[in-house]
Amino acid sequence: MNGFLAGMFAAALPLVAAGFWAGRRTARPQGLGDLGTPVEHATFQTLHTASLAAPPLRAGLTPDTARRAARGLRTLLGTDALCLTDGSSVLTWDGAGEHHSAEILERLGRIRETGRGEAFRIRCDDDGCALHWAVVAPLTVDDRVHGALVACAPRESAVLVRAAGEVARWVSVQLELADLDRSRTRLIEAEIKALRAQISPHFVFNSLAVIASFVRTDPDRARELLLEFADFTRYSFRRHGDFTTLADELHAIDQYLALVRARFGERLSVTLQIAPEVLPVALPFLCLQPLVENAVKHGLEGKTDKSHISITAQDAGSEALVVIEDNGVGMEPGRLRRILAGEAGPSAGIGLSNVDDRLRQVYGDGHGLVIETAVGAGMKITVRLPKYQPGVHSAPGRLDADQAPRTAPRAEADQIRRTGPNPRTR
Repeated sequence: MNGFLAGMFAAALPLVAAGFWAGRRTARPQGLGDLGTPVEHATFQTLHTASLAAPPLRAGLTPDTARRAARGLRTLLGTDALCLTDGSSVLTWDGAGEHHSAEILERLGRIRETGRGEAFRIRCDDDGCALHWAVVAPLTVDDRVHGALVACAPRESAVLVRAAGEVARWVSVQLELADLDRSRTRLIEAEIKALRAQISPHFVFNSLAVIASFVRTDPDRARELLLEFADFTRYSFRRHGDFTTLADELHAIDQYLALVRARFGERLSVTLQIAPEVLPVALPFLCLQPLVENAVKHGLEGKTDKSHISITAQDAGSEALVVIEDNGVGMEPGRLRRILAGEAGPSAGIGLSNVDDRLRQVYGDGHGLVIETAVGAGMKITVRLPKYQPGVHSAPGRLDADQAPRTAPRAEADQIRRTGPNPRTR
């Protein structure tokens, strides 16, 4: 990944150089304000224009994204016309001379075969057309040509040939990032399906067995538990939306714990302390429930004495702070590191690592799970959810939560927090 980023920056450097070249040719000292010299002003304008063209390209190469990016790319090159193509058609044409599209398409086959760009004189019967020269530069992703960037000008220019090549490489980097985003999204979706599968036959069988045990002795309780089970599974296996509200997630957790309490009886107590103002906060779907299930499965099922789970959600300014704590058997920190790194094997489950990965994908590395644990010391998991995040939206939910006070802090334990690609002990 470091090599990939280095390649991305290397591809951006010639773009900055192109900005300096444009500055020496076009920038004027009037009205520059505090931007400095004409060259510095042109460099700023180049980078600003590139930043405007990048977001559409990060969504992939389509007619709509090509159209929205073309004007900025044409400005970068300072050319009379620019078009973007996929492997077989012109996606958009910005500027004059669109009647040259057919001739451009004739060249695409050779570009796809060789993977190399070329410059050529345009054939035109229109005496009023000012375009006589075109530069075609391939757009590649994973060493495969996905399309081309074509710049058209009145006359041949070696500088335009080099500049078009560098801009095409920069566009290719954006398309590679878009492809990477799609791959990671597909992976996360696959892991969510695995999480749903992990709401396992073990839990389903135990829940149904508990419900069955109440059918004769307490029919009303059996009916209530059956409704809780139906609502919980309906929420867990829903097929719409990447995000939910904290209220809805906590409501599903309450249903899950109702089934667990029916099984464990007085051996398990649960405390919820929820600040009402954080209930509408949006978060990734099935983000907290696996953490509670982890507390039950790996924290409590190995104990014979009474167990306790505490769930708190507090308002922390720009964030909602959610803490899930149990007094279970805990975990050896080294094993936890391997689980978070995805190195513990399928038998360890994917709940913790999946939630950690999804939080980092949505909010950044600074919002991964913070876990405190040690053998025999239980486990405390802290989740920080930004209240406002671009692209994160969900309808408001509701939850009637018990406002009982949380339990006292547990004894000192190791704290593990992943702050980058790999977990580390702090």
